[in-house]
Amino acid sequence: MRQTREFLRSQGLPTDDSPATSTKRFPDGAQYRVEIPSTEGPEVLDAVLAEADARHVPVHRISQGSGGMLLTDDELRTMAATAAGRSVELSLFARPVAGWDTSPMATAPAGGPVAAQARGTEQLVHVLEDIRRTADAGIRSVLITDLGVLKVAATMRAAGDLPPDLQFKISVQMGLANPASVRIAEDLGADTYNVPTDLSIGQLAAIRAATDLPLDVYVEAPDDMGGFVRHFEIAEIVRVAAPVHVKFGLRNAPNIYPSGTHLTPTAVALGRERVRRAQIGLDLLRRYAPDAEGSQLPAPGLAVPVAG
Repeated sequence: MRQTREFLRSQGLPTDDSPATSTKRFPDGAQYRVEIPSTEGPEVLDAVLAEADARHVPVHRISQGSGGMLLTDDELRTMAATAAGRSVELSLFARPVAGWDTSPMATAPAGGPVAAQARGTEQLVHVLEDIRRTADAGIRSVLITDLGVLKVAATMRAAGDLPPDLQFKISVQMGLANPASVRIAEDLGADTYNVPTDLSIGQLAAIRAATDLPLDVYVEAPDDMGGFVRHFEIAEIVRVAAPVHVKFGLRNAPNIYPSGTHLTPTAVALGRERVRRAQIGLDLLRRYAPDAEGSQLPAPGLAVPVAG
């Protein structure tokens, strides 16, 4: 294996999964930031921020899974204004993709990887139009699952067809899980990368060695993404993966995508509990890594919306 490892080294890639300490940081010198996902609409956003205030939990990024396509124009502008007023990043999923399309393969036992892909030219157009509409409402971060969408969207951004400050947050559903693959996403224009939920500390360290992108790491994963509860590992995750968004999903919770007003009470309750989980996780981080540095808001590099 020596020859292969040496070739990896020649390409600037790690040669193994050694859990080395990361010396990389966010622009403000911090090692970690906090992300609360599945914040599905203005009411849930308000609830998450109120719970964060009550529990003294710093929330740097809020993300959403149903996509800009399932928010009205008024809801998009309201969420943008709320997040902008708090200097918090707001990232909305770019949809539709195959899992919401007429694709039987996307729901077949072996078809999981297909669900996150844009199918055909028309769906590629639809996803890019969703990104454009979201950006027009002032949102400056979108979740992308498809490499082709990422490539074209990044080209549009460079050409001025999308805002130059728009950031592309790569979704966990893209599934790239090794240093060489994640570097491809970085080369194509990704601004931050959500790694698969089940990577070991060493595997996270190897990816960190290969990329300067902030990594988004679920420390509690939804059931349909493994259901892992890794709170006691947060200190080690921050040590090896910095700069890292510590992401608090929620096990033993319903999948509410696509969300809407019929699910608002449930979505609000789930959002509040995610913030509670974040309080637990941060308490453990302070216990086991008291010198770990988190960002203070407002923080440079966050894709804070532009309120219209």
